[in-house]
Order: sequence, then structure tokens, then C-alpha cells
Amino acid sequence: MTKTDIRKLQVIAPNFKKRLSGVTATVMRLVPVQARDINIAATGPVIPSHVPQIPLSALITMPRCGPDGPRIWHARRNVEMIGGLALKYLLGKRLKLVFTSASQRKQTGLTRWLIRQMDAVVATSKRTDAYLENPAQVIMHGIDLDDYAPPEDRAALRARLGLPDGVLIGCYGRIRAQKGTDAFVEAMIPVLHAHPDAYALVMGRATDKYRAFEQGLKDRVAAEGLTEQLLFLPEVPVEQMPDWYPVLDLYIAPQRWEGFGLTPIEAMACGVPVIATRVGAFDALVVDGLTGALVDPDDIPALTKATQTALDSHATLSNWAANSRPHITRNFSIEREAAELVALYRRLLSA
Repeated sequence: MTKTDIRKLQVIAPNFKKRLSGVTATVMRLVPVQARDINIAATGPVIPSHVPQIPLSALITMPRCGPDGPRIWHARRNVEMIGGLALKYLLGKRLKLVFTSASQRKQTGLTRWLIRQMDAVVATSKRTDAYLENPAQVIMHGIDLDDYAPPEDRAALRARLGLPDGVLIGCYGRIRAQKGTDAFVEAMIPVLHAHPDAYALVMGRATDKYRAFEQGLKDRVAAEGLTEQLLFLPEVPVEQMPDWYPVLDLYIAPQRWEGFGLTPIEAMACGVPVIATRVGAFDALVVDGLTGALVDPDDIPALTKATQTALDSHATLSNWAANSRPHITRNFSIEREAAELVALYRRLLSA
């Protein structure tokens, strides 16, 4: 476990959720990179051992002031904003409060009130910024380009993961209507019938609420006789995800709603082109016609057509793939995101 001397701590990144989520993955990837430039630690009920961290219990007894006077408390959920306010006003800790918003919908009254208490607000995209009442700095997410990279031997990687050798189309994430898993399945049915050498991979977890939804999709696939071409794979730990993108020929992000959405840049960093819906930050991530294609959310015929077009033209798919990683390298490295956040922290600490 990477423990931090709390007396020297300048920034605290709380993560109060136990289960894997996009927000959790962001925190766990960012903190080790930010720790190269500023004394930062995560705190929460479940923090991976490689991430600099302090136990939740240490928040109560930590010194009132940090080495710069105040410390930064960087929240990403309502409960974490509430935690920061409690530490500041009930326990007297000197904190500058930062909140990152990825939401693209009107916030509740509670959320708006909490955001007004923050010293700084970060939006993960221009679309998110448009929903905020408070002024915000737009800092888009990035990823670790060393972890997410094209494979040295894709055939060997596929064999190690037990995947078929053919055209592989992936859709990863939680299995639910919001994520468009059903749209992916429906769009892939005619694609797979037309391309018997192609396989579609649905990988993720359905919570109890969506178990019937998942089973309905499996039944639909079985009714079409495609159970050997459309595969449902179990969720894997976040540290294993970099192996699952490079095996693909094409990635589909069919969401109906999304806050930001990291999966397209994870795929493109591995040299995998992306077809995505125009939700979240996807239209700022995927360059239509250069690194993939964009379609409207819930437009299943358009999703099918875009996929068919890509598979029917080897030149198109190859060009998209060749353009994908350079695009992400230029614009979406995690070092760029970390540097912009650290610069924000330093401005607040010196104010």
C-alpha cells in the first residue's frame, strides 16, 4: 500500500464508492500521475494498493492545516462534496473545495447548492459546462498511453484471452438501457448475419436491477441463432481492461446518455476506431470520418449502417485505425489532464 505522510498532504481525492465506476476509474488513474508533481492522496473504503492513499479515519485526526495552509479537497460526487463541507465547517479543517462535474442534465436543488459552496468547479466537457450555473474550467479526461496501446501481437493476445480469430466488434461497460447495450445488440444482429466471420463482444456487469434486461438480450441473440457470434463476457478488473481493447477491430459506444465516456479514447489509444453516439463528450473525442463515425443516440439503423460500411471497406477501417492513436496522443493523454488539474490546485493554494 502506498501510504502518504498526512502532514505533507496538499490534495485529497475522495472516492466514497466501493464498486467500480467511471468516476472511480478516473480517480485511481489520475492520483498516481498527479503525485509526481504534488503531494496528493486518495481516500475511501476501497483504494487499490498502488494508489497513494490515506485511511478515511485519518481525515478526522489530520492536522487542521497543510503545508501550504489550506489543503485541496477534490470531490466528484455529491456525497464527497458533503464530506468536504463537514470537514471544513464541522471539524475546522482548512480546505479549498473543488468539484468535477461530468453530468449533462439539470442538477437537483441539492447539487446546485453544493456546487455553490465550492471554491472551484471543473467541467469535463463544454456540454457539461453548459448545464452548470457556476463558472467552470473545462478539463477533459485523458488516459495512460503506456497502458492503453496497440499490441505487439494481436493474434497471441486474442489466443491468451480465449477469443475467436475473426473481425471483433466490442461494446464494454455496464449492461443497461442507458448504456445502449440493447441498441448494440439490435444493431449487430444484421451485421453478424451479413458477416459470418465477425463477432460482437458485450463485456460488463448487470446489476440486480438489470438482470432481466440482460437475460432478454441473451434470449434475443439466441432466437437469431447468433449465440456463437454475439458473446456476453463477464466484467474484468479495471487493471485488466487495457488487454481487451487491442484485440478489437472496431469499438461501438452506443450510449443513450453519458457524462463523459472514457471507452472511446481507451479504444482509439489502442489503435481501434470507434463508432459512437452523439452523447457525453463523444463528439469531441471521435473525429467523424477520420477516427470513426458518429450517429444519433437510439438510431439503431444508422448504427447498423455505419458498422456495415466500416466492415465492407477494408480501406476505411484501416484508415480510421491508423488515425486513432495519433489523435489520442495529441489530445487526450492523462499527463495533460493531470497537469491542468495540478495547475488549478496550485492557483487555489496560492490564492
